[in-house]
Amino acid sequence: MKLDRIDVKILHVLQQNGRMTNVELSEVVNLSPSPCLMRVKKLQSEGYIEGYSAQINVAKLGQTLTVFTEVTLKNHRQTDFARFLAAVEKIDQLIECHVVSGGYDYLLKLVTTGIGEYQEIMERLVELDVGIDKYFSFVVLKSPIVKGHLPLTNLFRP
Repeated sequence: MKLDRIDVKILHVLQQNGRMTNVELSEVVNLSPSPCLMRVKKLQSEGYIEGYSAQINVAKLGQTLTVFTEVTLKNHRQTDFARFLAAVEKIDQLIECHVVSGGYDYLLKLVTTGIGEYQEIMERLVELDVGIDKYFSFVVLKSPIVKGHLPLTNLFRP
């Protein structure tokens, strides 16, 4: 499926407000409701829209600790990467895991109840012997900018 400008605009608008009605969406993207709905259904069936979710204000639920962790593995064979990933994907507190270039192999983002829980997670990973050579932790003090959407209309200009 080749996306056009209107498809990208639909995706851009829906990622900011997935609860918007089809009529509201059609007005924003300058389509009549029926063709707009057909496009949304096509975007869903083609996998461009994977689902809809609620954005939760976690601070209202209680205190959390966010930690970014740089992880370097001892070895760099496919089996080493697979063993590490198999272990970390089981950690509920792991929110993101990125393979990166530079001085380390992975950048992890964990959200825990506090430093104690984070320390237990990392100690358990080291004890599991999943190939970690070293890791560095960066505790988030404040997050002044957090965006829940990508600038799709700037990134993709069909």
